[in-house]
Amino acid sequence: MKKVIFTAAIALALAIGVGVYLNTGVSAAPASTFVLLDGSKKSTEDLKGKVTLVNFWATSCVTCVAEMPKVIATYDKYKGRGYDTLAVAMSYDPPSYVVNFAETRKLPFKVAIDNTGAVAKAWGDVQLTPTTYVVNKRGEIVKRYVGEPDFAELHKLIEKLLAEA
Repeated sequence: MKKVIFTAAIALALAIGVGVYLNTGVSAAPASTFVLLDGSKKSTEDLKGKVTLVNFWATSCVTCVAEMPKVIATYDKYKGRGYDTLAVAMSYDPPSYVVNFAETRKLPFKVAIDNTGAVAKAWGDVQLTPTTYVVNKRGEIVKRYVGEPDFAELHKLIEKLLAEA
């Protein structure tokens, strides 16, 4: 009996390991339409050709507010090299709060409001903020962070991705 339980435990551990391994690979960014604060729209297809940080956030999220200066600094550091940032406000965030935040903090990148929650749903049913995705020039998600990223690690990844053809 012990041998059966031991064998089952090993098989389960291997299955979990394979699942984790497969989920850390590159996957295409989901087809989405982002409605920007100025009313214009941007699609996932528009992200291609640049390395893009897609940051799901909320004005009520303490970590999101705290990390925003680092997100801005990262954008400023790499924007001239083919890097972009798209901040996506969650559906529960009042649009007036998002507009006020973007204006008072002088956010230098595009800000979208996910009024219906459809974008967050498409991007892996994002519930926790901040959740940040790094998308390569081919429109593939190469990294997901839940919580504030390690910005030193993030910068190394951005530099690697910018160097790719």
